[in-house]
Amino acid sequence: MPFAGSIPRRIMQLSALLAMFAVFTAQLVSALLAWVPMFVVASAAGLALDLYLQHRRPLLLSILSKVRFDVTVRQLLRDMLIVVGLLRIDDVHPLREQAPLTSALLCVYGLHFACQAVAVLVRRTRTLPLVTRNIDASALRPSAAPPRILARRPGHRLLTFSVPATTGLLVTAVTGEVYGGAVGVGVSIVLMAAGTGRLATWLLPKKRPANQEQTLEWLDGWLAEYRPTVAMYFSGGTTSAYQAIMWLSTLSALDGKPLIVLRERFMVQKIQATDVPIICIPKVAHMFALEDSTLRMMLHPANSGKTSQVLRIPSIKHAFTNHGESDKLSSCNPYAKAYDEVWVAGPAARERYQLAEIGVADKDVVEVGRPQLAPIRPWTGAPEGTYTTVLYAPTWEGWDGNPGNTSVVLAGENLVRALLDDDGVRLLYKPHPMTGSVDPEAGAADRRIRAMIAEAAARRSGPRPDLGATAELARRTAELDRLTSSDFRTGADELERMMLQGTPEEDRAAVVAAATEAWEAAYWASFPEWEHRIVVTARPGIYSCFNQADLLISDVSSVVSDYLHSEKPYAVANTSGMPEEEFRAAFPTVRAAAVLTPDASGIPELLESVRHPEKDPYKQARAELKEHLLGPSDPPSLVRFNAAALALCAKADDRRDHMTRRLLPGIPGQRATGFEAVSAEVESDPSGSEEPADA
Repeated sequence: MPFAGSIPRRIMQLSALLAMFAVFTAQLVSALLAWVPMFVVASAAGLALDLYLQHRRPLLLSILSKVRFDVTVRQLLRDMLIVVGLLRIDDVHPLREQAPLTSALLCVYGLHFACQAVAVLVRRTRTLPLVTRNIDASALRPSAAPPRILARRPGHRLLTFSVPATTGLLVTAVTGEVYGGAVGVGVSIVLMAAGTGRLATWLLPKKRPANQEQTLEWLDGWLAEYRPTVAMYFSGGTTSAYQAIMWLSTLSALDGKPLIVLRERFMVQKIQATDVPIICIPKVAHMFALEDSTLRMMLHPANSGKTSQVLRIPSIKHAFTNHGESDKLSSCNPYAKAYDEVWVAGPAARERYQLAEIGVADKDVVEVGRPQLAPIRPWTGAPEGTYTTVLYAPTWEGWDGNPGNTSVVLAGENLVRALLDDDGVRLLYKPHPMTGSVDPEAGAADRRIRAMIAEAAARRSGPRPDLGATAELARRTAELDRLTSSDFRTGADELERMMLQGTPEEDRAAVVAAATEAWEAAYWASFPEWEHRIVVTARPGIYSCFNQADLLISDVSSVVSDYLHSEKPYAVANTSGMPEEEFRAAFPTVRAAAVLTPDASGIPELLESVRHPEKDPYKQARAELKEHLLGPSDPPSLVRFNAAALALCAKADDRRDHMTRRLLPGIPGQRATGFEAVSAEVESDPSGSEEPADA
């Protein structure tokens, strides 16, 4: 069932909302009828329920916030009903006792809003025009963040600090004595006032960080001191960080001073362990600090709406590296002609660009290989163990609705069923993380495939690794988590993280890489060789799955191109509706693959060729296609990549020298020509008409 997973969540959400409605109704009725026991229970239950949902189930309250019945309105209504209830109780005098309590309660709200105003000022002063990582930014005076309940959680603050007031007023309702309410409301006033005062200390000079002007001056100084030469520029959504992560090791190995330039603040923590300095510059106006720096070139692993903004810096050369190569049209996007050069793996991509006729000149295409494929181990022949490990790694459905994009919908279940019918197969299933994000049918098929594999795994039995293997995995997991997890306290903001993520430990990236390799070895050793696996977590990565597989089944995607580095057998599912000959002609990556139809009828023959390499008709074709897709193995890809970077840097130097001789002295750059005003208009334009569509 496509929506089976959301049913419990919806039931819980509806139950919580009904419970809140019930306690408000009970509080109103008991207040009007002066039923003190019910009034006290309903009032206390309403506050307790709100506190629980705020701390444990905040997403359940999202519906109420959308209709403007947020936490402040709910607490105000709750307190108003308490006041109404006290008016209906004969033992509480309206003027002598009720009026002072009501006035004091209003004072609590006044202090709450004052605290919120201070919180806004504090957050603004602690939001710098840039975010850094792996850089000593102590000159910007970063400091520990104020408590979240004061600075960032007004709902939690109001409810928590209102507990004494509500408790005291309910005591007054029970006893008829004003003292309980006076003490309770007084405690709430003290808490609100003390919290506001403490929060205000972050506005004092001692805790106040650098302002915008000082921060930008510091950036200029840091760039002049560090003298970066090559940068990776990246902008994207929360799930796109992998597109940049795959280039980290290559960037750090280049000659010169590398730098990572980001545009989204959240992305700073999405980038995995690296020794390379990271700077996030959200506003385009501030990007032009790079114009006068020593930075000579930028690598672009993805297109985005914000890419055009950095391309306006003429002193920097730009190379599009993409985050993977496939035969899909997205691998030769027309936006590529905006870059100075397009770096591809091998001759196949060069041909792809020329056939696409999108305006990319052949002289601007540079073949650099795929340096990040080095961890993929080469083919060694027939499977050595009892089982043949098959990796089914389909891609996602894409944006255009083409049925040939993914095999999950039309062929996935048939392929998996045919593989599971072979007792000698161990199946690894690793779907694309965006499967089902556009087409619900793809998501439903993915869930059915997972259920099939889980059921088949439950039917299998056999010897399992000893407890030592499990203990080793736990130890390696703890070690890797310690190295890669951000050891921040819960309330840390980005300024505090900048303080804690200054100059990195020496060779930290190498240590993390070694720990990751050890974890992957422990991970696979902890499972029996006969056990099917569903791999949907970030670890183990796709390359680790490649090394376990004897055979890959996938779609037309970059997964196939990368897997070909191993020269192991692979198959591509044809769900496009094209005849096989036409399918092979249209997609070069399929030329050395077995082509599977949606009914999966070719699976037995495919497995036979994997187990008996002498029956494999594509062995030589894979070796030839590998060089065609990925380029020659000598010189190594990293050497060619580095040479291309040095050559592009030299072109940037030549242009700078030429412009220095050509332009008259004193002609300002874009940074000093009022570009800030233009960029501000672009950034404030809700239509985004000046930015290209996300590719």
